[in-house]
Amino acid sequence: MNDAILKVEGLGVRFGALAAVHDVSFEAQRGQITSVIGPNGAGKSSLFNLISGAIQPSAGRVLFQGLDLTGASPQRMLGAGLARSFQITNLFFELSVRENLRLAAQVLEAGRGLFRPVSRSRVAAARVQELLAQFGLESRADALAGYLSHGEQRRLEIATALASRPQLLLLDEPTQGMSHADTRETENLIRSLAGEQLSILLVEHDVDLVMDLSDHVVVMHQGQKLAEGPPRQVRENAAVQAAYFGEHREAAHA
Repeated sequence: MNDAILKVEGLGVRFGALAAVHDVSFEAQRGQITSVIGPNGAGKSSLFNLISGAIQPSAGRVLFQGLDLTGASPQRMLGAGLARSFQITNLFFELSVRENLRLAAQVLEAGRGLFRPVSRSRVAAARVQELLAQFGLESRADALAGYLSHGEQRRLEIATALASRPQLLLLDEPTQGMSHADTRETENLIRSLAGEQLSILLVEHDVDLVMDLSDHVVVMHQGQKLAEGPPRQVRENAAVQAAYFGEHREAAHA
């Protein structure tokens, strides 16, 4: 049964004469991991920015849980239940792990939200404790975010994105720059997060990770959707092999 939490219909954006994204349509199913892959310059990040509200589309629609949120601000997207992480770590490095999480969780407080005194932010404080335990950061709670390892920082960033209890989490290159061990740990973490309460849309450069992790894969090439389907079907697609996997193998042997 079709139970799409996100529908992208004919989405596109132009920067002058360049069509960075052109006529892209796909659906992300509730409770599943949907991944977007493609060569460098394929339009993956632009597509992500269109969906999350970071840039305005030139054409098409973004439907989230049946609501037309095309061109809505990131703040409105967050309020609707869509949160995202960023390709470059986006944390307050001079604040502790706990304070980074508390700031993100303040949106859960009714009324004054961010401006509610810390001593009275009981809902946010409880959410912080949940996230510290879930992400294995309890021993680092009072450490400055800037002193965490790269893998810990990426974990913290995913935790902050989840602080508002979104229904859809957009992850932009979550394993970029990670060691093999950190990548495997992050893969297991992402797999554990997806379920009835959370759907995930992932942009990722690690093809093997995507194929192991995803329920559905969308392949971008030169700003357009080249193919989509279950991982095995996508991997066996001749056009995808020519446009992406061949290039990926050549880079691996270079």
